[in-house]
Amino acid sequence: MALPVPIGSIVSERLDIKSYKSDIFAGSVMGSSFQEKSLWLMLVSLAVVFGAYFRLALPLRTPDVNPANVGLFVAAVVVLVIAQIAGHLIVALFDRDDRTDERDRLIALKGTRNGGYVLATGVFLALCTAVATTGNFVTAHVLLASWVLAQMVEIATQLWHYRRGA
Repeated sequence: MALPVPIGSIVSERLDIKSYKSDIFAGSVMGSSFQEKSLWLMLVSLAVVFGAYFRLALPLRTPDVNPANVGLFVAAVVVLVIAQIAGHLIVALFDRDDRTDERDRLIALKGTRNGGYVLATGVFLALCTAVATTGNFVTAHVLLASWVLAQMVEIATQLWHYRRGA
């Protein structure tokens, strides 16, 4: 004989136990908002693409940026754009709710603030390298690295605030 009401729900009501198992992926990236998934995509793609760029470009160190460096940079940007477009299409297929609210805007502002501090520090360091080194290779790559790091700090700050529930 089957019971009309599952025993688990009776016990839950009596003990005031709440179950939030409706989302299997709660607390993971899959249970996140569109904005958070988009941020994860951007963080990972920036780290992978520019990690590969710096790994390939820095051994080519010459006093000045040469056409091989420019070609490598253009290729990195193209790969980054393609990866982010494809990733955002996939994310949008599974999560169409891309509305933002005041909390999203506040989190974005906090991330922008922290990224701005990193970028300002990187620009200062690039100016120092311009004075201390000959050629433009080091200065250009310090500027590029500071921009990438600033973007990653901005995104990481936003992710931290989303995870914290701020």
